[in-house]
Amino acid sequence: MLARACLLVAGLGASVLPGQAQDALQLQRDQATSDYEKLTSEISVTGDRLKQLEDEVAGLKKDQASITAALIQSAKTDKKLEQDIGGIADKLASLRAQEDGIRASLRARRGVLAEVLAALERMGLNPPPAILVRPDDALASVRSAVLLGAVVPEMRGQVEELAGDLKQMQTVTASITQEQERLKTARIAQAGERERQSLLLDEKKKLQAQSETEIEAQRKHSEELAAKAGSLKDLIGSLDQQMAGVRAAADAARKAEADRLAAAKERAGETAPDANRLRAPADFVSLQGKLALPAAGKMARRFGDPDGLGGTMMGQVIETLPSATITSPSDGVVLYAGKFRSYGQLLILDAGGGYHVVMAGMGRIDVVQGQFVLAGEPVGAMGEKLLASVAPIEVGNGAPLLYIEFRKDGKPVDPAPWWSERLSGRTQNDT
Repeated sequence: MLARACLLVAGLGASVLPGQAQDALQLQRDQATSDYEKLTSEISVTGDRLKQLEDEVAGLKKDQASITAALIQSAKTDKKLEQDIGGIADKLASLRAQEDGIRASLRARRGVLAEVLAALERMGLNPPPAILVRPDDALASVRSAVLLGAVVPEMRGQVEELAGDLKQMQTVTASITQEQERLKTARIAQAGERERQSLLLDEKKKLQAQSETEIEAQRKHSEELAAKAGSLKDLIGSLDQQMAGVRAAADAARKAEADRLAAAKERAGETAPDANRLRAPADFVSLQGKLALPAAGKMARRFGDPDGLGGTMMGQVIETLPSATITSPSDGVVLYAGKFRSYGQLLILDAGGGYHVVMAGMGRIDVVQGQFVLAGEPVGAMGEKLLASVAPIEVGNGAPLLYIEFRKDGKPVDPAPWWSERLSGRTQNDT
């Protein structure tokens, strides 16, 4: 009888093995990442929702100011969802670590549970077979044994501790189910928001003053410069020399945009970006402490940290979720957008005053050379996994990494003073 009871509980706590305790949290994070990727592959925007989004975008006024304002708001919403999803994933990892800890405790008390089940059998009560996998049935059996007096006084303390573990397991299991539902809801909302972004980006491209032929010519010229440049500093220097004409065109576009924006503000209130930002961009130095991070995620490396190659980091690295939206940290003109050596997909923004913003590691770039972008405007998206060439340092677990570098007159400077948030843990990035 006792042997049968032991067989019933043999599977309790079997998920924790000796020697794995120090790796438990990482294992849970890996499981959370796996769950996230599985859920992402299953989520799609329904036909009705897609039609609704298309109608919303079609209803916008067809001018760049209105489309840009909608893009900035969409990116802001997407980043907030990204932050929520990251927080839920972290919570799930913590809950699974708790679950493993409880299972380890239950393994240590299998003998006590076997005694309880054997006592119930002696009284003619057969515990349900589901006790092997359902803590609530095990808890019910333990409570029954106590109420019926089937537990000898010497074991009462151990049985109460066992009941406490089972109750905690019940609570943790319910919390895991709840968080999984929250994750699914957030991912569905994010899928819809990213579809909206895609539609808006398509509309903005249609409104670009440049023709496809002009864009292709600029791209080819940039690639030629990139092929000749020996370093990032050389590339920026060459582009600066070649961009005088583009800057003049950008200034004209900025003025035209400001005029359209002023008219849009008269018609629709303060819904569009500030026209003054287009007429006269703020001095970049004065923006210290005011810029939002380009992505939601976790800071993996900071300026000055070891780079793994015997040197130090010239920028910062943010670990993001797959396909995370990347936004422009500041207003600026796109100086370069494309592949460059080991940087992969590289984006360089001329922020004015001799400052350049460099971002690398994206899977996709949605802007073109010479385009004027506003702070918070989406400029690209991360890929599904880490691009090994972006950061030789050992960080993360294969998650995408965004490299950010600020340069003043060609020399790297620490970006940290410019961010509106101190970079510790998961970045908030919903300002």
